[in-house]
Amino acid sequence: MSARIYQRPKNAMQSGKALCDQWILEFVPAEARKPDPLMGWAGSGDTQVQVQLSFPNKDDAQAYAAKYGITARVYASPAKRLKIQAYADNFK
Repeated sequence: MSARIYQRPKNAMQSGKALCDQWILEFVPAEARKPDPLMGWAGSGDTQVQVQLSFPNKDDAQAYAAKYGITARVYASPAKRLKIQAYADNFK
């Protein structure tokens, strides 16, 4: 069983940063999704992809993965860059 650990990204549709400090452990799909012959919906028999665990920090997520024998890969979040701009710059 393999998983990925990453920090929850900021919602692009809102300016708030709630829940951005959480780390997510998400299982990697073990099999490809295939269309259902009757309805055509995409699905698979792998139920682990439905599981998403949240942790307060990266170390807790890695400790959980190590405790249960899950090979986890940590994806670092990109550095946050602020674009400092004055309102008057819109009229230059």
